[in-house]
Amino acid sequence: LIRSLPGLRVPVSSEAKNLGSVSGPNRQRDLCTFCTISLDQEEVFRTKVFDKSVCPFYGEDFYFEIPRPFQCLSFYVYAKSVFQRDLPVGKVSIRKDDLCKYSGKEHWFGLQTVDPNSEVQGKVHLEMRLSEVITENGSTGQHISVRIIECKELPLISGQNCDPYATVSLVGPARSDQKKTKVKKKTSNPHFEETFFFEVTRSYSRRTQFNVEEEDIEKLEIKVDLWNNENLAQDVFLGETRVPVKILQSDHIHKAWYLLQPKGNGNKSKSDDLGSLRLKLTYIEDTVLPSACYTPLCTLLLKSPDVKPISASAAHILGDICRERYEVVLPMVRLLLHNNRFVPFVSAVAALELDNTQEANTIFRGNSLATRCIDDMMKIVGKNYLSVTLKPVIDEICESNKTCEIDPIKLKEGDNVEVNKENLQGYVQKVFSSITQSSSNCPPLMCDVFRSLRHLACKRFPGDPHVQYSAVSSFVFLRFFAVAVLSPHSFQLRSHHPDPEISRTLTLISKTIQTLGSWGSLSKKLSSFKETYMYDFFKSFQEEKCIEKVKKVFFFPPSHTQRSINGFIISNGCYRFVSIQKRAQGRKPPGMKTFKKRWLRLTNRELSYHKHKGETSSLEWLEVLSQVSRCNEGRLATFHPSNYTSGAWQCCQSLSSNAPGCKPCTTTMLANLQLDIDCDREAERIFSLLSANDTKLQSMEDACASLAVYQGPQREPEEYSKFTIQEPKETFHTLKQLRNIMEELQRQHNIRNDVRQYGSAEHDVKENWANFQNKTLKL
Repeated sequence: LIRSLPGLRVPVSSEAKNLGSVSGPNRQRDLCTFCTISLDQEEVFRTKVFDKSVCPFYGEDFYFEIPRPFQCLSFYVYAKSVFQRDLPVGKVSIRKDDLCKYSGKEHWFGLQTVDPNSEVQGKVHLEMRLSEVITENGSTGQHISVRIIECKELPLISGQNCDPYATVSLVGPARSDQKKTKVKKKTSNPHFEETFFFEVTRSYSRRTQFNVEEEDIEKLEIKVDLWNNENLAQDVFLGETRVPVKILQSDHIHKAWYLLQPKGNGNKSKSDDLGSLRLKLTYIEDTVLPSACYTPLCTLLLKSPDVKPISASAAHILGDICRERYEVVLPMVRLLLHNNRFVPFVSAVAALELDNTQEANTIFRGNSLATRCIDDMMKIVGKNYLSVTLKPVIDEICESNKTCEIDPIKLKEGDNVEVNKENLQGYVQKVFSSITQSSSNCPPLMCDVFRSLRHLACKRFPGDPHVQYSAVSSFVFLRFFAVAVLSPHSFQLRSHHPDPEISRTLTLISKTIQTLGSWGSLSKKLSSFKETYMYDFFKSFQEEKCIEKVKKVFFFPPSHTQRSINGFIISNGCYRFVSIQKRAQGRKPPGMKTFKKRWLRLTNRELSYHKHKGETSSLEWLEVLSQVSRCNEGRLATFHPSNYTSGAWQCCQSLSSNAPGCKPCTTTMLANLQLDIDCDREAERIFSLLSANDTKLQSMEDACASLAVYQGPQREPEEYSKFTIQEPKETFHTLKQLRNIMEELQRQHNIRNDVRQYGSAEHDVKENWANFQNKTLKL
């Protein structure tokens, strides 16, 4: 099976110019606009609002993996309205077939009028037949049967599935017979399965062959309109298609898919000058081969964590030659995550980075392969974690709309800076508390990565007691939570950009949160603020308490210290003993009590059974056990859900008390994430990236050959210094393997391209598309 999977990258580093006026109360000089991107009629991205300009510069990047077939990519410019719905200024629509023409190039597009009757998408499946029939008086006539089978990919209406119905008409110069299907509720893919009959009034007598009445069949059309049933309001037009009756052959069934068209087939009157929009978009289609073709590449990449040194591995080489390409890390991270190889790989590349780090206070500060891998991992694995932790408080901030501006220069008339400071402080405390109380929700895989970073940092800088915290806090607060607070729409915490005032509040919260979560002296933290008002605001927080809360999130104390977690005292790695009630099983012997008081002892290494006193609740025990086990390096993969009695485990009946568990423990990689990752597509993207950087691969091969032969300084330091080459022979060996795999994959692509070029299903569709005036997709 060969799949063609499209993707779209749109840097909306666009600017609009000379935006025309819109109907409504907005004056042109006060125009506040934003831009949306729609796939057919489904909005997939929205920029922030640009204030009071007819020549706005939006400046945002957007990447979208297209999940379904589509007809048109559209960009809409709207004028923001406070008291009524947003007003369309104009649009740019590009048909899918034309995307390659503009891909990778900047282009100015003139804005067109937004006409509701031209906003259509979807297709309809029809079966038609022209039949000759004999009437009661013996004359012969022709009837047309039109069976409307189903529709697909109808647009969403107000973000929800529509309530579609269809009208079927036979139209001509002197007639318009119309019939209607039943309404289908809440679906964009309705199944109608209804048949309608129309009489074509051309009849004659069999005996005389004399035409009684004749209608010009050349001018007849079958017209199918799709509508959304609005009940009390006017029904919404969804699209139409027209089929000339003349293409139907007598007594032959014609069955085909037809693309829905705008009303009147898109005839437009000349629009006013609405301005123009500058865009640079990249449209790509990955032709994904059968899985077996990618096995050698995946195998080579997945064994990367085991290669010594890590710089000689295929995954590190990929990151090295494509370090300027921000999209290169994501497919590699997804592939490693799916196969549970991410933690050993990122630990190895982090160790390599630490070897080249000279000062503890600069740890993981750059945009390296390790930091980019961890950033992408947190976005994938921590998506639900962010939602659970931040979404409630972010929603409260956006909906309560309290003023939080503390910059004296930006205060509006009537603002009270002390009230604003109190509002902002309350929000910061809520966000910070949500983060510091979220450790039980942190995905195990993230905990594993953070534990590894702590271990590596302590090993690299053994004399610095704080490096274990700074190594992790830079990721957790600076690169994860603070970024999500600043841009909640980018992490699906909000559907759109917040308005400018809320965005300003979130910016102030984000600045404070990343400083509270960072590690360093108070003077160093305060010096990071360039603004005096932020300096004064930060001093209002009790830093020592904040530091203790930060430690509590993802850091468990070492064995030689004493700390308290949720009321549990840890002394020399031991949690205080707690009491439980033991109940005798089966029939109790005479004189034996049914219940006995016993105590458990929990340390950071074991859970044991004792006769000592202690107090706590079962819920607190479960929470502490959960926290400790999340960072347990020796966590088991399986467990027994039942007990061992009468010489066997009651769950699986294994006789040995040391038998491995029969049920899998919670994995570090969630099952739904594994299902969402298409390894074949990720491998195809990696192949495309390697192919696009073939010149750099060759330069790296030359550098390895030079170093291996001469064992001396590089002959071309400017060129070779771009690569990390620790073991030239091992690196060269990996490069040759990559080269062989790439050549074989390219050969497979060439073979399949040749096969698909002639006699393929795609070729048949194109032929019929042309035959039916660009309106049909033939089965």
